[in-house]
Amino acid sequence: MAGSHPFRRAAETKDVDLLAETLHEDVVLHSPVLFRGFEGRDTVVTVISHVAATLENLSYTDELAEGDTVVLRFKATVGDRELEGIDFLQLDDDGRVRELTVFMRPFSALNAFNEGMKARLEVAEG
Repeated sequence: MAGSHPFRRAAETKDVDLLAETLHEDVVLHSPVLFRGFEGRDTVVTVISHVAATLENLSYTDELAEGDTVVLRFKATVGDRELEGIDFLQLDDDGRVRELTVFMRPFSALNAFNEGMKARLEVAEG
């Protein structure tokens, strides 16, 4: 983990301050569920905080880096569903995440994740 990208360390330790430091001010997060992305560091930190609370037993199983791209493969659970996914990071010149695209599978686990996120966001807004 020593040579891993700080985004990975922030996600694994649920360190919100480190997470914010890893993100470009104008970062864009592309969700596996929504068509339109989330924009801006504060918004993305809030969304990822809800994601971290929704996913259980998150662990990264692989990390690939080339130039300004980092690919992080992960496994997690949502309720009784096992989920796997990829965080695809595009970095700026300073190594901060400028764009984050999240892919998840299988569909049944993605649905469970979506329902969990909707419930969390309704509580947060209410």
